[in-house]
Amino acid sequence: MDSKKMLKASLWYFIAAMVVGVFYRESTKMINFVGKTTLAVVHSHLFSLGMLLFLILFALSLNDKFKQHKDSFGIFFKTYNIALPFMVIMMIIRGVVQVFGIEISKSQSAMISGISGLAHILVLVAFILLFRFLFKSFNSETQRG
Repeated sequence: MDSKKMLKASLWYFIAAMVVGVFYRESTKMINFVGKTTLAVVHSHLFSLGMLLFLILFALSLNDKFKQHKDSFGIFFKTYNIALPFMVIMMIIRGVVQVFGIEISKSQSAMISGISGLAHILVLVAFILLFRFLFKSFNSETQRG
């Protein structure tokens, strides 16, 4: 597990959260949008599921017991960093459609929902991989001590 990779991932998710937050605030202000939109929660998703998660994992990675199962962590890291941006992009698309009142067909709406659902499933798979990694790390430590 490369601690520097996690720190960099955390930084990139922080930057993305800030950019999306500014985009949401400015675009809704520009057109006087009032109402609920998926775009409103993208900022917090990037902060919590991106920046915060990787900061926590970075702190954990400084402990030697988490370095034993690098391969397991690598699979999680790759899967998660495909899934989360994929999910966020679909949330942004849905939010832009809502904020700007873009007319889309039912099939286009279903396609956005379906792709978003696949991204959420991939995030679920990534979290299962993360928990497997964490349990492996914990179990290897308790067996020695």
